[in-house]
Amino acid sequence: MFSTVLVANRGEIAVRVIRTLRELGVRSVAVFSDADADARHVREADTAVRIGPAPAAESYLCVERLLDAARRTGAEAVHPGYGFLAENAGFAQACAEAGLVFIGPPASAISLMGDKIRAKETVAAAGVPVVPGSSGSGLTDAQLAASAREIAMPVLLKPSAGGGGKGMRLVRDEALLADEIAAARREARLSFGDDTLLVERWIDRPRHIEIQVLADGHGNVLHLGERECSLQRRHQKIIEEAPSVLLDEATRAAMGEAAVQAARSCGYVGAGTVEFIVPGDDPAAYCFMEMNTRLQVEHPVTELITGLDLVEWQLRIAAGEQLPYKQDDITLNGHAIEARVCAEDPSRGFLPSGGTVLRLSEPQDGGVRTDSGLSEGVPVGSTYDPMLSKVIAYGPDRATALRRLRAALADTVVLGVPTNAGFLRRLLAHPLVTAGELDTGLVEREVAGLIPEGVPEEVYGAAALLRQSSPAASPDTWADPFSAPSGWRLGGTPAPVVRHFRVPGHEPVRTALRPWPTGAELTLGLTGDGGQAEHGRVDTCGPVPPQSAPRAARLVVGSGHRITVEIDGLTHTFDHATSPEGSWLGRDGDTWHVQDHDPVEASLSGAGRAGVDTLAAPMPGTVTVVKVAVGDEVSAGQSLLVVEAMKMEHVISAPHAGTVTELDVTAGATVAMDQVLAVVTPLEES
Repeated sequence: MFSTVLVANRGEIAVRVIRTLRELGVRSVAVFSDADADARHVREADTAVRIGPAPAAESYLCVERLLDAARRTGAEAVHPGYGFLAENAGFAQACAEAGLVFIGPPASAISLMGDKIRAKETVAAAGVPVVPGSSGSGLTDAQLAASAREIAMPVLLKPSAGGGGKGMRLVRDEALLADEIAAARREARLSFGDDTLLVERWIDRPRHIEIQVLADGHGNVLHLGERECSLQRRHQKIIEEAPSVLLDEATRAAMGEAAVQAARSCGYVGAGTVEFIVPGDDPAAYCFMEMNTRLQVEHPVTELITGLDLVEWQLRIAAGEQLPYKQDDITLNGHAIEARVCAEDPSRGFLPSGGTVLRLSEPQDGGVRTDSGLSEGVPVGSTYDPMLSKVIAYGPDRATALRRLRAALADTVVLGVPTNAGFLRRLLAHPLVTAGELDTGLVEREVAGLIPEGVPEEVYGAAALLRQSSPAASPDTWADPFSAPSGWRLGGTPAPVVRHFRVPGHEPVRTALRPWPTGAELTLGLTGDGGQAEHGRVDTCGPVPPQSAPRAARLVVGSGHRITVEIDGLTHTFDHATSPEGSWLGRDGDTWHVQDHDPVEASLSGAGRAGVDTLAAPMPGTVTVVKVAVGDEVSAGQSLLVVEAMKMEHVISAPHAGTVTELDVTAGATVAMDQVLAVVTPLEES
């Protein structure tokens, strides 16, 4: 076994690899960019090396700096994690030439399977069924469009390099082919440095099932069963589970053998995944899609049902060990399900989010495991992938695993950074999901019903409660502690202080503020129609979140003039203002009036009243494309700019026909969320 391993990655996968290295007694070396100087993986590693500024091209994607860090720390091997250079044949080859062991397959296998066009040809020759599509590499836009028309709509545009759903485009309208091909090329070039595309036939309502394989350097290849990855948004997985409820033993064995043959066809060594597209009404008609020549994000579900540590076996295989198992030794026990928690805001169309992690609660027991790269006080920016953590639940059966995962997501709090945790919990309760009737389009079809409308009353009550009890949330003026309505009595028993709150559109609610010190628990109760409704718990700044709240943990933090409340996986922000028209809070006697504040809506409404549409950045990121100039006349819906964040593009379009009267950014500019990008004046006013 190696004595020192450099982990050439960041975030939750770096933390996860470091955990296994520690268990094996292997010294770990972390690398970090300036953006990650205080990151969790840096603190948990035995040694950490700065490799450059925040942009990935100058740090995590810089081969020379990674190799230099390995030399300086005496590393014998490099674990690439997933993403970044994990499937970069040039990096694997550079490691070998530098005398370092690359913990992954040989460069030749990465190169072959990394080219989806060559990969399909190779596995087809080995007898593995493949999805019908274009043939040949380096197709022009015109050739891609011609292939798409020949296959017939709908079709899927896919980057030949890379994976993770980046750059994939489903095209149903032939008239949109040119624009979609251009967009797919941009995303592919941005994500993988290669804009080669292929076209495949789209199978309506397919299931995405993948097989985990292990191969050593002694000719042994076996599979560890399948993972169901059909719950996806924008072709990116968000929920994965093992095993799949779709497959019977015969189909499982056949797909497993096909995966083994695919691995053998490219001389594979290490842990890898063979992905199949499977018609839900005919599982035996599965087709090869691609092979991921690395550890998968969803590998924990396989670990939980097999009892094998895949990172450990990556290390052992890379160190030359032989697999001690035969295929019959691999058994699948119980059921495991994983949810990917990402920095994105479902209420704003799943746009990437960001912020500083103010409070953090991540469950780790009761059949639940959380793989995370988060820690309190650390900012989450728009530079890297939006995935923050993975919550994985195990049970003796699928129903138990689902129930445990829903509960774990309710207990997951990343206060200060809007996430999709609440959305995932509601998705896992959807009748089709609980029944196992999955397909890759299910989430998109049902998404509207999975995003709640409005804000729960208790959120308003909690915000008002904190505002009147927490000095941190007050304006920057001195407050007399003896005038605080805490109920504290010298030498006497503290008495609860009752405050009444009126929420617009709801019955009056009341809450009792127990006279406990800062950091203690506050109890929030709601009443309506004369009856007691529900009790929750609010913790202003205690060291740990509530562990037994009836619903989700409810945490509140005040900072300056802003209060953030998280409940059931949704984050709500309230800004304090002193004027009656203020966006946060007003008071009338013993009644507090609370109003939710949406900064984007507020910034646009002023422009709208002036007869001008101000286009603001929907997320923090980088302007990658500017298609207009001041003075240009534009049509309604015309694409004006493209903002990219966390490897996702967002097109800024004209809300109506008009003239561009203001353009405040250029290509390459970094923008903050809600920053003004352009102004379009209606034609009749311009």
